[in-house]
Amino acid sequence: TRAISFKAVQTRNERLQTDVVTYQGVVDRLNFVADLTQNWVRLKHTPPQERRIAVILANYPNKDGRIANGVGLDTPASCVEILKALQEAGYNLDAIPSTGNELIELLTTGVTNDAEARELRAVNQSLSLENYQTYFANLPPITQQEISQRWGEPQTNHISSNQQIPPLKRGAGGIKFQSPEVTLNSSPEMRSLQPVISSGIPIAGQKLGNIFLGIQPSRGYDLEPSLNYHAPDLVPTHDYLAFYYWLREVFQAQAIIHVGKHGNLEWLPGKSIALSAQCYPEIALGAIPNFYPFIVNDPGEGSQAKRRTQAVIIDHLTPPLTRAELYGNLLALEGLIDEYYTAESLDPSRLNLISDRITALIKENNLDQDLDIPEEVLTSAWLSDRKKSQKTLRQSQYFSDILSRTDNYLCELKEAQIRDGLHIFGQCPEGRLLIDLVVAIARHPSPAHQGITRALALDIGLDFDPLTAVATEKFWVKEVEEVEEVKEVEEVKEFSLKNLSKSISELPEFLELTRCRHQGDVVEFLEIQAGKLVENLISSEMAGSPNLLQKGATPQHGLVGSHTTKELEWIKTYLLPNLYQTSQEITHLLQGLDGKHIPSGVAGAPTRGKPETLPTGRNFYSVDIRALPTETAWSIGRKAAALVIERYTQEQGEYPQTLALSVWGTATMRTGGDDIAQALALLGVQPVWDGVSRRVVDFEILPLSVLDRPRVDVTLRISGFFRDAFPNLIDLFDQAVVAVSQLEEPEEMNPLAAKVHKESEFWQGQGLELEEARRRSQYRVFGSKPGAYGAGLQGLMEAQNWAGDEDLARAFLNWSSYAYTGQMQGENVPDSLQQRLRETQIVLHNQDNREHDLLDSDDYYQFQGGLTAAVRSLTGKNPQTYFGDNSLIENPKVRSLREEITKVYRSRVVNPKWIAGVMRHGYKGAFEMAATVDYLFAYDATAHCVADHMYQGVAEAYVFDPQVQEFVQANNPWALRDMAERLLEAKQRGLWQEVSPETVEKLRAIVHQSEGAIEAR
Repeated sequence: TRAISFKAVQTRNERLQTDVVTYQGVVDRLNFVADLTQNWVRLKHTPPQERRIAVILANYPNKDGRIANGVGLDTPASCVEILKALQEAGYNLDAIPSTGNELIELLTTGVTNDAEARELRAVNQSLSLENYQTYFANLPPITQQEISQRWGEPQTNHISSNQQIPPLKRGAGGIKFQSPEVTLNSSPEMRSLQPVISSGIPIAGQKLGNIFLGIQPSRGYDLEPSLNYHAPDLVPTHDYLAFYYWLREVFQAQAIIHVGKHGNLEWLPGKSIALSAQCYPEIALGAIPNFYPFIVNDPGEGSQAKRRTQAVIIDHLTPPLTRAELYGNLLALEGLIDEYYTAESLDPSRLNLISDRITALIKENNLDQDLDIPEEVLTSAWLSDRKKSQKTLRQSQYFSDILSRTDNYLCELKEAQIRDGLHIFGQCPEGRLLIDLVVAIARHPSPAHQGITRALALDIGLDFDPLTAVATEKFWVKEVEEVEEVKEVEEVKEFSLKNLSKSISELPEFLELTRCRHQGDVVEFLEIQAGKLVENLISSEMAGSPNLLQKGATPQHGLVGSHTTKELEWIKTYLLPNLYQTSQEITHLLQGLDGKHIPSGVAGAPTRGKPETLPTGRNFYSVDIRALPTETAWSIGRKAAALVIERYTQEQGEYPQTLALSVWGTATMRTGGDDIAQALALLGVQPVWDGVSRRVVDFEILPLSVLDRPRVDVTLRISGFFRDAFPNLIDLFDQAVVAVSQLEEPEEMNPLAAKVHKESEFWQGQGLELEEARRRSQYRVFGSKPGAYGAGLQGLMEAQNWAGDEDLARAFLNWSSYAYTGQMQGENVPDSLQQRLRETQIVLHNQDNREHDLLDSDDYYQFQGGLTAAVRSLTGKNPQTYFGDNSLIENPKVRSLREEITKVYRSRVVNPKWIAGVMRHGYKGAFEMAATVDYLFAYDATAHCVADHMYQGVAEAYVFDPQVQEFVQANNPWALRDMAERLLEAKQRGLWQEVSPETVEKLRAIVHQSEGAIEAR
């Protein structure tokens, strides 16, 4: 984790005319590695009952309702499991909480990061001011200077900041937001708190014998919100350093466990790799063994923790996935559509009545907004001349189109993959959760297997691939009409199901298949049958019955043939055994605490054709960066590029010229470089791979005659981790940009070259030399300041100190205006980025798996929303915002951002199935609801992509529903208050426009009600 020596010239050999190069050690780096090694040895040789371990929970935003952040993880419950395992292994623990909720209750009896109740809470442990001052005085001088300049000297009582701009003023009068110009000490709305203690720094957490359960401190943006605009490399506070110093020197922790993706330690300012003594992650943590339970599908951010905090990853399983299915009026609407199609041939007299009900449900549930159906079109579809014949109505072009689009949309929604609850560290899902997860993993092909739904399709004899099916495409069974059932069955048997050995008429599954109208219905049928097969397989294993596969197809699943048999064998012998080993997440953590080796394993998304990520509980690794983009990634990226161009051309009637793409390091590691491959494809450039190693060694420019379209000028907004991890890809893309910009091609076919030529002249007019002017005009890769991370918007959203697009754009641009090339690492060129964004027509972000969605994390809105807000601020209008869905390698898709938001809203956000899933997880389940509301709001604030009815729907599902409200109030009253306040903020900011006074009053009443519940805790 540290570079301990560097090459240096020892002498010059004049005879050979060459330098003699040796490695020279760096003393302080050698000392650090020696200290770390010594601490590992000490940990190994200390008996468990004497070991002192710190278990640390992330907390952002810094609210009591959002303690124990961990993506995909029920972090409180997972901590309980870890504590239980430690106790059973002989560690010295006092009484431990029995549930995740009890753990949170224990933590919130003492001080936390939330300033609201800080003066009312007990201080269970603290670091004396004198102790901290001594420590601070021994830090590197540059570190002391940086921290003192930002946060003041230790003795000025800046340590425990006892004043804070409140994010809002609560009360019946509504919410009052701070303007960005408000300073820390000037607000009349400021909440004044009494200092917690006068001579010490409180340490948030609870000691349980030799185990300390702590809350990771705030980064500091919450203490001075204006820093969000201009301080991407904010140094940590005195409190922050004091916390980790207390862990090391006072509590004397021998190891630290940071639970769940992710905390803020690994994102502190400093070098990206080969850290020095002046880098803040090292200053804070020191040379302590650091264990990090981390979700297996995030190799990038896990690698960041490895590089910058010497973390040993213990990867954990993703949450269980399931089919979203339909619910409520969506389910009723699907039934009506089925009824309509049946009535077409059997009872046409009922079509008018059914169509009226269909259209009314579409309107009542705002599906016309989802599908972008103008009201006049919807009206004309069913208010046509009612005196006309039934046949005329049935064949109405309008209604037929609406029916088809609605049917397709419902099919897409019900087949969407969503999470069903959260993962608990060390626990394999059981029952239906396990069945659904197995199907979600097994449906995607990998080199080891072909995919269970594809296997079923092959055994049945279908003439299409379920992974690339067109949902609205007619299914062949419906073409056989008006024949007797036996004749129909025999006819289909003869022509379409010849692979089956059983008599088709005897199979109940086949009768279900004959009712399918479209390919989308068949895909649903295959998914359901796959679930039944997996359920039988698991049941037979649990019951210890004879091998199901050796007995052949059972009467309950007569559609099983040779392909499906092989697939079930793979599930039985590989997938299930690896899932059953999820318990080793705990055992390997204990093994690591014993100073033993943790097995390594590959990282990635299990449900995107990477079952080799299982079993979890391993110390994952990432990729060979020299092989990126891989040939598979190039294939996907090229398809995705074509889809973006096709979509824009259909909507705008012309080819796109410019596009801004956000690119993340984690996704690049997970996919092998889909995003960078897409960017190259848009430019009209193809990687060249070495014939043996398959590493990327060059690129070739595709001629326009081969490309058969104009090139697209692409600007990348890369993440901080991408910058750190993939300098080779930055160089590759930059070289491609330079090469394409030098081509002699028509302006309309090569907008990049045209813009570079024009902009070079501008920069020369500003006094730059020709070469420098041309180079600056070629900048197309932008990111955060070297050593800094993020996009600058999350703090603004939490502090609520922004007024409009200009504020959001200002923060985003300040955090993003650093240009990168193969030779230049972060030149601050705000004018260059602004020029790129002024010309941007498309803002694109891609997602490569369905183990999470764009309302799960602040990163999505910060990057895509930030780009969109910046473009809108600079140009006065929204760009085309697209969201690429590459979760199914065989069938990538491109949607508008509004379509993607709508899809996630319908399939997950207000889906009772998802809500019931998170309600199994108490405090953390309510946390997940509140986070979803925050991200929905923030995406709307930045990209203007959320319809009014979605706010109303969230209010009804999360806040007004009696059962859900009672659940949130009982488990996490802070989350209930936060959700109600966020919805009120949406109304006050004009994002939620059509909201009734009754709704506003109900939300205000819930704020007051939850305040009372919080005070009573």
